[in-house]
Amino acid sequence: MDGYFKGVIFDLDGVITDTAEYHYQAWKRLAEKLGIPFDRKFNEKLKGVSRMESLNIILSRSNKSYTQEEKERLAEEKNADYKELIAKITPDDLLPGAGEVLESLKKHGYKLALASASKNASFVIKKLKVEHYFDYIVDAATIKNSKPHPEIFLTAAKGLGLAPEYCIGVEDAQAGIEAIKRAGMFAVGVGSSTLKGADVMINDLRDFDIEQYQTMVKR
Repeated sequence: MDGYFKGVIFDLDGVITDTAEYHYQAWKRLAEKLGIPFDRKFNEKLKGVSRMESLNIILSRSNKSYTQEEKERLAEEKNADYKELIAKITPDDLLPGAGEVLESLKKHGYKLALASASKNASFVIKKLKVEHYFDYIVDAATIKNSKPHPEIFLTAAKGLGLAPEYCIGVEDAQAGIEAIKRAGMFAVGVGSSTLKGADVMINDLRDFDIEQYQTMVKR
């Protein structure tokens, strides 16, 4: 491993695998049960956001007030539906290039971390059979602040034993890119649309090129 960057921190949903559809289905089921309008456009507001914060965004469209106890029950109901949907995930559900990039980075000595807003991140990567690539995992259960707050990426870097500037963050959501930049890291955006603030945009992990990123950093 040569170069400035020593570690790579990946988001999970939309980068390593796409469980976003399962989140959408579970949230839609709950919203419709509560009589709250919910569609794919509104669902975009929930990308990269924690479960409780997502629930609060949905409930903001309701005329009814909910106690904290009721919110926690609703969040658990959504999570139970989601876990039922993702139970059948296999390595075939890895997004294009994900397995190859993880293998290559690990082979070349880079430290790898996962920074996911999902409390089910560990369960998902075990189903995908890629957990052995990651040196450190941070999920919503271990942090206080959701993206775009930089806490999740700063915690991941600390877990890797690296200063933030030596890390690359990989995200598919605007809130995630903002969190990466606020953490002081190089940001790689994944997806067909341009994410504001990303240092590089790629279609998927097949286009991930760490050697190129090593030449772009200002030393």
